[in-house]
Amino acid sequence: MTQSTASPPSEPAAATVERGTPSEVFGAFLKLGLTSFGGPIAHLGYFRDELVVRRKWITEAGYADLVALCQFLPGPASSQVGFALGLLRGGPLGALAAWTAFTLPSAALLVVFAFAATALDGPVATGLLHGLKAVAVAVVAQAVWGMARSLTPDRPRAGIALAAVIIVVVAAGSAGQVAAILVGALAGLILCRQGPAVESSHLSFRVPRRVGMICLLVFFLLLFGLPILAVVLEAQGLSLADAFFRAGALVFGGGHVVLPLLQTEVVAPGWVTNDAFLAGYGAAQAVPGPLFTFAAYLGAVMGSVPNGIAGAAIALIAIFTPGLLLLVGVLPFWDRFRKRPFAQAAMRGANAAVVGILGSALYNPVWTSAILSPYDFALALAGFLLLVVWRAPPWIVVLVMALGGAGLALA
Repeated sequence: MTQSTASPPSEPAAATVERGTPSEVFGAFLKLGLTSFGGPIAHLGYFRDELVVRRKWITEAGYADLVALCQFLPGPASSQVGFALGLLRGGPLGALAAWTAFTLPSAALLVVFAFAATALDGPVATGLLHGLKAVAVAVVAQAVWGMARSLTPDRPRAGIALAAVIIVVVAAGSAGQVAAILVGALAGLILCRQGPAVESSHLSFRVPRRVGMICLLVFFLLLFGLPILAVVLEAQGLSLADAFFRAGALVFGGGHVVLPLLQTEVVAPGWVTNDAFLAGYGAAQAVPGPLFTFAAYLGAVMGSVPNGIAGAAIALIAIFTPGLLLLVGVLPFWDRFRKRPFAQAAMRGANAAVVGILGSALYNPVWTSAILSPYDFALALAGFLLLVVWRAPPWIVVLVMALGGAGLALA
C-alpha cells in the first residue's frame, strides 16, 4: 500500500505528504510513547506538536480529518491516529513501527507492575494498592464529568445517557453494554439529527477498496468466530483473546470506557480479582502511552494459564487488533460515509450512551470496591480535585493517592 494526500490546486493546505522510513517513524513514536502522559486527548495534542507542527508530516486540515475518523470508530482513538500517521509516512511497516513504539513502553511498565504487585505484602503494600483503587474513582469521575459536558450537551442526549444507565443496570454484562450502545445509536437517528455541517475532506489515503473489504471481513470473522472456536476447542488462550478482542471492538468514546467492558470480561468469570483489576487500572494512569495497555497488566495477572508474559502478549494484541482492522477497513470509504447525516446522528446517540455506561461503571465496580470508609471518600475527592481543579498531571495524582493509601493503612 502507498499513501499520499491530494487535493485540487485551490486547497493548498493539503500538500503532498513526503514518504519516510519505518525507522524514522519508530524513533518519532518511541519518543511519544515514553513522554505522552495524560490520556487520549493529551496524546492527540502531543502528536500534533511533534508530527504536524515540528516534523510537518501532515497538514493541520489533514490531521483534523484523521482525528475525526478515529473518534468516529470504536477503538483507542490516539493509537488509531498514530497507526494511520505511521501508515501515511512509512507504509504498512511504518504503521507497525508507530504502533509498536507508542505501545510497548507503557505495556512493559504495567507488566513489571503486575509482577511486583503480586509480590507485595503487609499493611503498607495493602494501603498502596488501595490508594491506587481510589485513583480509579477520581479518574473515572473526571472522565464522566468531561464526557458528559461534551457528549450530552442537550436534553435528548442526556436522556439517552440515562436510558443507557438503566439498560446496563437491568441487563448486566457485555450484552447490556452492547444493547445500550445500539439503543443509543437508534435513538440518535431520531433525536440527534441536528449538528454542525461536515466540511469536505482534506485527506485521502490510497488504500485499495479490496484491502479495506478484507480488513472488515477479518474483523467480523474474528468477532463472531473467536467465541465459537473458544467453546469448541475449550482453549483458555482463545477465550482470553476473544474477551479482549470483543472489548476492543465495542469501545466508543475514549480509553476510559474500556473499564466496564474489561471488568465484565475478566472479573465476572473470576479470571482476575476485582481488587487486582482496580489497582492495575490506577497504576495505568501513571504510565505514558495508551490506556489500552492496561490489557497487558490484566493478561499478566490472570489466575489461569496463559498468564505472565504470554497472557500479556495475547491480551495486548487482541484488544488493539479490532480498532486497527476497522481503521484500515473504512479508509477507502470514509470520505463519502462521514458526510451522511444518518451516520452523524447515530454516532451522537451512541456517544451519549457511552457516557451512561461509564457513569454506571463509576458506581459499580469502581466506587463500591474502593470507597469503604469516609477516609477513602476524602482521598478520592482529593484526587478528583487535583485532576479537575488544579489540573495536576495524572502521574502526580497517582503518587499522592498511593502514598495517601499507605498512610491510611498505618494510621
